[in-house]
Amino acid sequence: MRSGKKGKLSPRFIGPFEVLERVGPVAYRLTLPPALPSVHNIFHVSMLRKYITDPSHVVDYEPLQLNDNLSYKEKPIEILAREVKTLCRREIAFVKVLWQNHQFKKATWEREDEMKAHYPELFQE
Repeated sequence: MRSGKKGKLSPRFIGPFEVLERVGPVAYRLTLPPALPSVHNIFHVSMLRKYITDPSHVVDYEPLQLNDNLSYKEKPIEILAREVKTLCRREIAFVKVLWQNHQFKKATWEREDEMKAHYPELFQE
């Protein structure tokens, strides 16, 4: 259970990881993520595979506008979905909001009335 899973379903290879240096004639030191704290960072060459570059693996990002205290302001970009939940004979409207500097899967459900109060520009349709 070195890479998080054990048994037949464990992946043969994980990565890619950056090669930091050549330690010996057949050993290399790699940069490993904090998610693998129990794995030693030196590997024999037989345990490594060459990475074949793929343009779809490149991640585009926009630099964050940080404040003086190294924080940033969250801004909603768009509303993805609407839903009404019924709780004890009361209906509450929710909207799924996509936030700036976050991926689509990190969109959150927020109360529609609170979002209208804070960000009325999202509801001008």
